[in-house]
Amino acid sequence: WVDIVPGVPARAGGGRIVWAADSGGAKRLLVGTPAELAAGAGGAGGAGAAVTPPALQVREILSVDGDAVLFTASADDPTAIGLWLQRPEGLTEISPPGGVHAGTRSGGTTVLTSRTMTQPGPSVRVLTDTPAHPAAAEALQIASLAELPNVPAPHPDQFAAGAREIRSTLLLPSWHEPGSGPLPVLLDPYGGPHAQRVLAAQGAFLTSQWLAEQGFAVLVADGRGTPGRGPEWERAVWHDLATPALEDQVEALQAAAARYPDLDTSRVAIRGWSFGGYLSALAVLRRPDVFHAAVAGAPVTDWRLYDTHYTERYLGLPDEQPQVYEQSSL
Repeated sequence: WVDIVPGVPARAGGGRIVWAADSGGAKRLLVGTPAELAAGAGGAGGAGAAVTPPALQVREILSVDGDAVLFTASADDPTAIGLWLQRPEGLTEISPPGGVHAGTRSGGTTVLTSRTMTQPGPSVRVLTDTPAHPAAAEALQIASLAELPNVPAPHPDQFAAGAREIRSTLLLPSWHEPGSGPLPVLLDPYGGPHAQRVLAAQGAFLTSQWLAEQGFAVLVADGRGTPGRGPEWERAVWHDLATPALEDQVEALQAAAARYPDLDTSRVAIRGWSFGGYLSALAVLRRPDVFHAAVAGAPVTDWRLYDTHYTERYLGLPDEQPQVYEQSSL
């Protein structure tokens, strides 16, 4: 299928085209003339003009400023999203290690927005190019006057679950003491394409922490089909939106229970919205041995009734793949 990468196509200096394509197991940034892109189109969408390595998963192209391309990408840790600058002289990560970063750039000035595990909201800095540092040098920190969230600061335990190393996060009530008693478990996933829940940012877990404060161990897991881990991971839901997504939630739950004896797996619920709602309904219908209650918000119940732009990318045409649509629907 073809995924739409935000920010492309764009035009850089010298008439070069900015594009993105799957190559070498990664979503890669391409920058080249139309002829250079076309020359590699037979192999991987012009990947001969790739300016990022296969170890880097490009997420979004944010700005093109002359010959500089500002974009976000993940390296070996899909929970962290860095801000990168590509110029003819090379590739530079201009955000600090870890965290979730974004930004915009114009006239040699970059505004960097950073979210980390140590603060609930973003910090904003202005970076300017200097001759000594052709990528960027810090110039100004912009103060944030945002109100702090009215929920205890999350202290999530992030881990890779099972053989597939499913990126997972467990949140416990702030008042819970280990060994003080079993906690019912609430899974809080999205679990489908184009949305990632497990991120290296404290603010990503505020709602999940509020739920934990009600007396739950809350588990968030990004299984196969979610973004950030490359084309193969995302395409694991080809012709089956149900089975891989549900299997990975079960695997993450089992890994969390092995990690935390206080989890009561005889009382497991799941909640979600949109694809997360679909996954929640799917869980209690197909695995009632594991999931005992569900809150399914705005679920897709029959993929033949959902929009074609999204669905046919994963399941093909309904008339050609009726069995695929049947096995993926509730």
